[in-house]
Amino acid sequence: MGARGLRVTEGLSLCACTAALLIGALAAPVAARAENLDDLQRLSIDQLANVDVSSVTKTSEAISSAPGAIYVITHDEIVRSGMTSIPEILRLAPNLLVQQTGPSQYVITARGFSGNSAAQSFSNKLLVLIDGRSVYSPLYSGVYWDVQAVLPEDIDRIEVISGPGAALWGANAVNGVVNIITRKSGDTQGGLIQVGGGGFEQTVNFRYGGRLSDDLTYRIYAMDDRDLDTPSGNGTRLDDGWTKPQAGFRMDWDPGQQDDVVLQGDAYHGVESNPGSAATELSGGDLLTRWSHSWEGGASLQVQAYFDTTERATEDDGGKLTLNTFDVDIQHSFALGDRNALVWGGGVRINQYALFGPPQFLFYPQTGSLNLGDVFVQDTISLTKTLDLILGVKLEDDPYSGLATLPNARLSWRPTSHIMFWTAASKAIRAPTPFDESVVEKIGSITYLTGNPDFEAERVIAYELGARAEFSSRFTLSISAYDNQYADLRTVDPTPGLFIPLTWGNQLKGETDGVETWADLQLTSWWRISASYTWEAEHLSFVPGASGLLGVLQNGDDPADQASLKSSMDLGNRVTLDADLRHVAALPNPSVPAYTELNARLGWEIVRHLQLSVVGANLLNPEHMEAPAPAIPVPRSVYAELQWRF
Repeated sequence: MGARGLRVTEGLSLCACTAALLIGALAAPVAARAENLDDLQRLSIDQLANVDVSSVTKTSEAISSAPGAIYVITHDEIVRSGMTSIPEILRLAPNLLVQQTGPSQYVITARGFSGNSAAQSFSNKLLVLIDGRSVYSPLYSGVYWDVQAVLPEDIDRIEVISGPGAALWGANAVNGVVNIITRKSGDTQGGLIQVGGGGFEQTVNFRYGGRLSDDLTYRIYAMDDRDLDTPSGNGTRLDDGWTKPQAGFRMDWDPGQQDDVVLQGDAYHGVESNPGSAATELSGGDLLTRWSHSWEGGASLQVQAYFDTTERATEDDGGKLTLNTFDVDIQHSFALGDRNALVWGGGVRINQYALFGPPQFLFYPQTGSLNLGDVFVQDTISLTKTLDLILGVKLEDDPYSGLATLPNARLSWRPTSHIMFWTAASKAIRAPTPFDESVVEKIGSITYLTGNPDFEAERVIAYELGARAEFSSRFTLSISAYDNQYADLRTVDPTPGLFIPLTWGNQLKGETDGVETWADLQLTSWWRISASYTWEAEHLSFVPGASGLLGVLQNGDDPADQASLKSSMDLGNRVTLDADLRHVAALPNPSVPAYTELNARLGWEIVRHLQLSVVGANLLNPEHMEAPAPAIPVPRSVYAELQWRF
């Protein structure tokens, strides 16, 4: 649920209001049970520690064995949170910062560098994938969060890695990787209808899964999340509502135990209102296929290809963006002797774009093709029974910066089966984009900013140290520390002797240091709590001779720390209560006050297959700010949903 503002209206029933008060009174924070309460058993702490993940090494391994700072948002946790949008679901990951700036607009980062809109600096160091399909935009290296949607019931898990992942995932995996993995169609059989509303948000979701043969399953879905205009302080509305209906399908074919074939696709068309100007139309779709084959002994081969298209258009100024992406990727893993496990692969990605901006915002050239090629190899070496060394490197040929070498080294030590220590050193880059090299911005007839054809890739060398422990079947702890050394960060520089036009430069350097920690505790069979804390210090400075224009904070306005406390309770066989209390420190410049907020959900299975839930978002304050202006305040909201399975 976009945590939209949203005051409780007369349309919300007395039952929903009473339930919201009950949630606030009990104030017991988040977790997750997804299907009918008597059909789904929640994962134990021990089972959570052994959930298989693939994002750290591109091979399947238990979380407890993954040598990196990884947090997994499980299917159960997603559904029990009551959140219906990807950005709001990502608030459940303690190693991410999520800032809502508008009804459909978010800034999401890992380990700092959230950007600064006044300096036209945007969050661009986080790589996001949905089922292996990259959704970051190569036009500016960021993510259009308003067009990323997955039915929450269809998400199997979200793997969130903080720290560089370039040796496996390539450029732009600078400070983190978010890998959203959906469920097989065989796991989503039968029908599902969800209808919800409250305040100014309305949702309707439909999904049906079936079987065409013993080894061929499918599902189809349609969803629409409609947000009405946000109320302003003087009683009027901001004309910022939006809607984006979306539909899609997935088919899974398992012709034998050694093969797996997936075909899936999505399509959407939406409209976003903009205060004081014409609405923005959003449209797009994707089609992905993947074949996997495994051999006895553990070797495997995967071939994946996808096509993605997206378009954004604003009628009043003629602005229009079109991006078509074609991608083919191959990955092969196998054992080499008793001590080496290799994974290697490569891919080709073609991005064809057209950017027709308004007279004040242009690109030269307006059309182009960005062709990217890469190969990678990684070797996991068993030095002893308890000590593993991972060495990897990716060679990536970027259309602007040429050939880049992206190495990675990791060492993990398991003194016992329940404790692991790990350390890593990595290099990553944020590759140049058309926004860096080709943009032209004007005020009237005066050109005040231009791209820089000589703009260089932003670089980071990261050093990490971490530990993960399962002290008992009821308590786990993860902690990591890092030191990131940055160079060639983007700056706004004046033209020598003229001042304008301004242009992009690479005049910032510096480092960030931080600590991330989270823990899970199963208090009783019916009550689980988890807590997290992250801290970061940024030390940036200009290189000698730089103008220093706009100051060092033009690359990010980030909080020094944030913390969360989550609770998940089963109140009998048919009632669940989940809550998530979070605190985010103040932003330094532009200044935004610290805030503390509570999200909560009460779920009640009325009868088998029929469930009512009430979700409260931002319950502690009438409204709060999460980012500097032009971001709008995020208000309190209450939302009720009825779900029927058939």
